[in-house]
Amino acid sequence: MQNYDNTIEIALEWLAAGKAVALATVIETWGSAPRPVGSQLVISGEAEIMGSVSGGCVEGAVVEEALEALESGACTVLEYGVTSEDAFAVGLACGGNIKILVEPVGVGQGPDVALLKALAAKRAAREAVAYTVHLESWARELLGPGATLVDDRFISDKSGLNDGWFIGIHNPPLRMVIVGAVHIAQPLVYMARLCGFDVALNDPREAFASAVRFPDENLVHDWPDEALAAMKMDARTAVVTLSHDPKIDDPAILTALKTPVFYLGCLGSSRTHAKRLARLEAGGVTARDIARIHAPVGADIGAKTPAEIAVSIMAQITERLRRPETRP
Repeated sequence: MQNYDNTIEIALEWLAAGKAVALATVIETWGSAPRPVGSQLVISGEAEIMGSVSGGCVEGAVVEEALEALESGACTVLEYGVTSEDAFAVGLACGGNIKILVEPVGVGQGPDVALLKALAAKRAAREAVAYTVHLESWARELLGPGATLVDDRFISDKSGLNDGWFIGIHNPPLRMVIVGAVHIAQPLVYMARLCGFDVALNDPREAFASAVRFPDENLVHDWPDEALAAMKMDARTAVVTLSHDPKIDDPAILTALKTPVFYLGCLGSSRTHAKRLARLEAGGVTARDIARIHAPVGADIGAKTPAEIAVSIMAQITERLRRPETRP
């Protein structure tokens, strides 16, 4: 599970304000644990907290341990069993166990402030980074994709333990670029945000991409090749083209294929897609790039209505994200 809330940034704000700070991180879970590995809680010396490591079950005990860690300067690993009764109180069907790492920042065995600042800078720049800490020596390092220790954890988006190290994956936030402000886009933008995506809706036709039809959405009215190029799309980005107009969809597809986006889906029937492929091949697009296109877009669930089609698109995007071995 990727960890991209703002606990690191809050910790730095509190430190800048002269407060003592400790970080608590879920490093291992068993059973139906309330929060996934990588979840974080930041605690100030004044017992202020932001974030969560258990949905409320053991936060009080973690805060007490964190305040003691700030006094002693010692890191500690806590283990809790969440009973079925407590789990039910936070919306779970059954209990589980969680293991939590507590680190006083800038004190004793804890990480220094410079390391957290470097981590925050990587996050702000949308660079994938792993925060690694050895659970005996308390050595720490920031590692990027390709490092042996973190292997394929960036792709699987999964923090966890590896040979005595805890590896906290900090992937950039997920983004979705939707090209074509058609009726399917209305439920899709809503579903995408519920699934944790930052959404940009691109359509040069302002009558389509209007605030009336898409209130409070990020609307971009440039032509798709310019719009998508300016977004600097990365491997945490999904692109969906919906306009059904080659003048709009094709430039978006060509631009997306020049980037490492993890998903590119295009609306249209098999016949429409065959015509699209003919145009792309005539324009010099390689067979390898053409294989990256999901079309007709979405999982084959027999969707008919705009909302059902949006569900099918989100299902396919989720599968490609969480099961990267299924990516073409």
